[in-house]
Amino acid sequence: MDIYTRLTYLRNNQLLGRLAYLLLKLLGAEIPRSVGIGPGFELAHGGFGVVVHSKTSIGARVKLYPGVTLGRADIYRPASESQFEGIVIEDDVILSPGCKVLCKEGVLRVGRGSVIGANAVLLQSTGDYEIWAGNPAQCVGHRHD
Repeated sequence: MDIYTRLTYLRNNQLLGRLAYLLLKLLGAEIPRSVGIGPGFELAHGGFGVVVHSKTSIGARVKLYPGVTLGRADIYRPASESQFEGIVIEDDVILSPGCKVLCKEGVLRVGRGSVIGANAVLLQSTGDYEIWAGNPAQCVGHRHD
């Protein structure tokens, strides 16, 4: 396990959590302490430029590459007026470099085993084991293990 991934898990440590969060932020990854992360998570290549909204849940064996953003699609509104409820990244998902997962209202769910392509802009929930690419992202195939 690399230092970036260790720091990601250490964020929830009662004693060292705040320090781990600040170190991650200095290294270029914004992952709030409120974000739940399952086992086997990988912050690939240091995750430089990763930004994760505090109302996000990340499942097991998820891989985040540099430049990934998980957040609100309605940032022009005050948070108190937003209908955004959160983002759920299920198990075994791959979020490729530069992809953006943006939710305007409710909960956006990235289905188990899905892959979001490089620089894709995902604005809707996905099914399980789907491959999404483009801007706006569209389902371009299915992942078969």
